[in-house]
Amino acid sequence: MKQSRKMVYMALLISQALVLHYLEGFLPPLAPGARLGLANIVSLIALHLFGFREAMAIVLIRSVLGPILGGSPMGILYSLAGGTLSCIVMAVLYSRFNKYFSLPGISVAGAVFHNIGQILTASVVYGSIGILFTYLPVLMLSSVITGNFIGLAAKYIIRFLDRRELFEQTG
Repeated sequence: MKQSRKMVYMALLISQALVLHYLEGFLPPLAPGARLGLANIVSLIALHLFGFREAMAIVLIRSVLGPILGGSPMGILYSLAGGTLSCIVMAVLYSRFNKYFSLPGISVAGAVFHNIGQILTASVVYGSIGILFTYLPVLMLSSVITGNFIGLAAKYIIRFLDRRELFEQTG
């Protein structure tokens, strides 16, 4: 794929991730602080279309711009911690263990590790390890539910994109 074409697709994916991040703010949370993670659909699509480096670039840009544009600069810390950990785990599962894990399964793992990253960050910020034990079970349950939903959505979008041959695979 030509570099200029790839840059255009990356810019489109970043803007889609930011729009999904923004729109998600209007949805009621499953639990306090628990979001659906709609922008993670874009991360999974980027992993499929481009690979780890590009997916991580999208996650990092979204993790910085999303909270800034949303008016919560402190959210950058939580978004970076969760997004980075999530992307690494999903990339490893997608590239090395995809015959054992479905896309929804990979997405659930990403959601779990996203929440772990955010809870660890909150524990450091607030200086309390108690947050881990009190709120993590709630977030793990929401991770399974939302991770499946996000993974299924990404699976069907990827299937559509592959059939349309809009993108050339660049692993």
